[in-house]
Amino acid sequence: MIAIPLAIAAVLLLALLAVGRIPLRYNFRNLTVRWLTTTLTAVAFTLVIGLLIVMMAFVHGMKRLTEETGQPGNVIVLSDGATDEVISNLTIGDLSEIENQPLVVRQDGRPLASRETYLIALQVVPNSDGERPKRRFLQVRGIDDPRLTAAVHNLELLPGGHWLSEAGVQDAPAGDCPDFRVNENGTVPFDAGAAKNAAAPLFQAVLGEGVATELARSRSPADRAKAKNPHRLDVGDTFVLREATWIVVGVLKSAGSTFNSEIWAKRDLAASLFGKNSYTTLVLRTADATSAQKLKDFLSKDYKKAAVSAQVETEYYKSLSETTAQFSWAIGFLAIWMSVGGIFGVMNTMFAAISQRAQDIGVLRLLGYARWQILVSFLLESLVIALVGGLFGCLLGSLTDGYTVTSLVGGQGGGKSVVFQLSVSPTIIAAGILLTLLMGLLGGLLPALSAMRLKALEALR
Repeated sequence: MIAIPLAIAAVLLLALLAVGRIPLRYNFRNLTVRWLTTTLTAVAFTLVIGLLIVMMAFVHGMKRLTEETGQPGNVIVLSDGATDEVISNLTIGDLSEIENQPLVVRQDGRPLASRETYLIALQVVPNSDGERPKRRFLQVRGIDDPRLTAAVHNLELLPGGHWLSEAGVQDAPAGDCPDFRVNENGTVPFDAGAAKNAAAPLFQAVLGEGVATELARSRSPADRAKAKNPHRLDVGDTFVLREATWIVVGVLKSAGSTFNSEIWAKRDLAASLFGKNSYTTLVLRTADATSAQKLKDFLSKDYKKAAVSAQVETEYYKSLSETTAQFSWAIGFLAIWMSVGGIFGVMNTMFAAISQRAQDIGVLRLLGYARWQILVSFLLESLVIALVGGLFGCLLGSLTDGYTVTSLVGGQGGGKSVVFQLSVSPTIIAAGILLTLLMGLLGGLLPALSAMRLKALEALR
């Protein structure tokens, strides 16, 4: 993909050199003599293309996240009319009937069906004295059987971790409780001595890699220095959510999916802590994509015992790309205006060059160079400036590949705060090079036409 626009640029430059006839050292001398103007114009191209590369990498990263989440053989069941897990509400009676459908795969005599409660929790981040409280929205998924849920979603833990226990809580050794808790007003100190004696139980949590990284950023420099992994919460680390202290027992190997941004906990504990007692989601594993489509059609059209909304899991997560589409339109609109700015920047540079080199143009005409050869000479300079700046912009933008950011994905009725990585694909680099060529050509064409229309004797006056 990258080779194609580079080949187009090379062919175009070689063609201009072949037909131009005016010595190349003349163009090189003019570019170096006006080095400040040339450099500023090239830098403008670098910034324009670099910014566009970063924005397209953002959209591509979000698109990959939604398209690569989910299993083709899974069916996600929500309540009737729900378009997102956060607004779904399933009854337990409905779930037992649906789980035992013939198309659902069974393992050790049990249907591979995961009952889940998905919710959004508000976390108040510890703040320094005098600062306004900071908040973030976290995704919590309450589950009954973590191993079953992991098998349905085909997820594993990173080495060193383990799944949630049956109770989902564990005792904290005396003295291990933090000496503060967080509520909606910010950091509230309490009696550290009483905390050491109380040894309050810790809620167990399994974190996605992305949210583990986000939570680690809230640690104080002292805690970060003492941590086993300063860049991510790891097994044994704790955090505070809804005035409870949570301990990490495992980290999901979940990069590249929306599960990367989730906190898994025992459903009954999450229900009591966050006040959400009903299931929101039922995920069913079938043998393959064809079976998943059949089960989805049956539950959506022919299942009469309860009204539910069923989707193939991969289709459900793709439907969350509505935000991505909005970003794409916004970037396209912005790209047009930035391109117009780049074109006018080149025009301004080349028109200034023509006004300073009017006598040069007259001499070239008297030496026998044709008008079209003068046009080619100026067009060549414009393309060189644009390409040098554009290629540096592509290089600068590509450095953001893999950079972790947080954003929102969602469709109608709901959304998810997700952690994902910017993705600079070869297609994005190719688009940046082609846009550079287009701006260089359009920006240099009008000044080149103006230069070729100058008459020799008038130019020498």
